[in-house]
Amino acid sequence: MRELVASLVNRMLDEVFRNLVVLGDAAYVRDPVFGIVRNRVNAEVAKTLMRMGDGRYVGEIATHIVRHQNPDGSWNEVHVNYSQPSALITSFIGDALLYAESRHPYGESIDSARKYVLSQEKRPGFFVKSAGYTADHLNADASCGAFLAHYGAAFDDPACLEAAERAAGNVCSHQEAAGAYPYAVDRGTYPYTFAVPCIHYQGVTLYYLTQIQEILDVPWIEESLQRGVEWLASVQQADGRFDWSKSGLMFAYYLSGAYAFAFSSFLRASRRDPGFLTNAELCLHELARNTDGLLLRWESGGWREIVPSLHAAARTASIGEYPLRHRAFRFGYGMYRQVARRRRSRTADTRAFRLLCRALNIRASTVEPSKNFPDLFMTSEALDCLSRSYTEGAYA
Repeated sequence: MRELVASLVNRMLDEVFRNLVVLGDAAYVRDPVFGIVRNRVNAEVAKTLMRMGDGRYVGEIATHIVRHQNPDGSWNEVHVNYSQPSALITSFIGDALLYAESRHPYGESIDSARKYVLSQEKRPGFFVKSAGYTADHLNADASCGAFLAHYGAAFDDPACLEAAERAAGNVCSHQEAAGAYPYAVDRGTYPYTFAVPCIHYQGVTLYYLTQIQEILDVPWIEESLQRGVEWLASVQQADGRFDWSKSGLMFAYYLSGAYAFAFSSFLRASRRDPGFLTNAELCLHELARNTDGLLLRWESGGWREIVPSLHAAARTASIGEYPLRHRAFRFGYGMYRQVARRRRSRTADTRAFRLLCRALNIRASTVEPSKNFPDLFMTSEALDCLSRSYTEGAYA
């Protein structure tokens, strides 16, 4: 299994380097579909290279990242629709620089990131994601907590360790009885509260909550992680694919990166129960099936399955308490995704999705192409998960 992880990472990195831009002493990876340069993507690529013992352009990528830090210590979440300071993105980048600190001097930048992330704790354990998205996202809390835990351990910083424990406490306190972590637990700037289970963000939350636990090592987090990974296993089918009808967050519907986060969670869980190695291996095969250089945006599917897939979209749309118009939008979103993930393109055509939103008078925060495409963003997430598992995982 470890060999397959290395093979997947190397295939993805080969394609990532085709999109590398080098400008003197700095370098960055440009998105081949949208043409944007995401701070998070560059941080995750640099971290992957360090873990895999590949020193190509790590210093140059880090130089680019540091130069784009805001005066308040934050980094922007760069999106097709917006670019705004984000505690979530700052945590990812601060963690990558912390990882690189032994190789390069980034102390001042990391300290500024620490101060910014701590300043974004609005309630105990609730770290606001960004100015534009102010709901309490549990995955964001776990991600901020992971960076603070790593910082606290590296520099013997009690304030960071205490904040990390508060973040974990907030996440675990909202875990549902069956083990799922809802995506968001209040409304914030959203039109509705998206307190629904999500397969993709279940894995994300587990991934970063695990990193807090590796530092704090407390029983109640471990118990939460166990229930969380059991829920994730309960929605994985015998062929390895997830049952997305159990996942209620439409913009994360069928995201291929879910298999990378789940792989990491299952691999860790196999330390106490070797049965989870089967779940982990199935996830790897799904990643391989959906990787053609870069990872596809969504889990691909065949046209023969389109009718049952539309039934699955209807079941997904029924999750949560929403008014009729929003339920109609959710169903339309699900149908659109079922068709889009079965079609292939290397460009992003979003006209059909914009028409759907306009017809239902819905403002969506995401860009939804009508065809499946090689996605640098999903690829960088997968690289982070796979490279971490490659260096720290326990294999049979």
